[in-house]
Amino acid sequence: MRMRTIATDLTVALSLAVSGCSGTKPGAPASSTPLSASALAGRLLAEADLGQDYTRKPEKTARHDDTTVIGCPALEQLGGDAAAGGSLDFPNKATVTFLYSGSTGSEISEELYSDTAPKLTDGTKRTFEAMTGCPVYQLVIGSKPVKVATQKLAAPALGDQAWSQLLTFTASGQDSVVKQTAVRKGPVLLIVSGSPALVDSHVEKALAKATTTS
Repeated sequence: MRMRTIATDLTVALSLAVSGCSGTKPGAPASSTPLSASALAGRLLAEADLGQDYTRKPEKTARHDDTTVIGCPALEQLGGDAAAGGSLDFPNKATVTFLYSGSTGSEISEELYSDTAPKLTDGTKRTFEAMTGCPVYQLVIGSKPVKVATQKLAAPALGDQAWSQLLTFTASGQDSVVKQTAVRKGPVLLIVSGSPALVDSHVEKALAKATTTS
């Protein structure tokens, strides 16, 4: 997964680095066929879904700063890109970020990925397990050191599997707090990141649109 801007340019890290897994729930299985990137794009939240206080944020040109992980061997094995939200091997994806005018500097980001359910689970679980073993570590993005502290949260009772965590990024003496909640339902993985209150307010709505069968 590519790096996302959440609250500041430093809170881009770990879009798949989520913890607090919920168990698989019984019920009728969803379609197991992965969706195309264009199909996923049509299932992203839009301004009309969120209300007048939200404005879609233009996509930034991708940056390719070298990222180094310090103090977390498990994440080092995944590589700096993975530890900082770099690309993982999910073939189809779509992303969007919104600015929220109701609170200065608040943003909410949605990412959708599609693959077979086992591959989505494996990719998420692998990073999750690395994160749970490293509650505090450091990223060096380019030449800028960023301290990362993680707190496992209770996963919401949504989808087939879910994960949630709170990330605190510290750089130049300033903290940025980001909540990330990931939910897999069938062949679709949803990740909502940003202000904790905004994530909690919109994750169910995002999941309902992302997994619509209409």
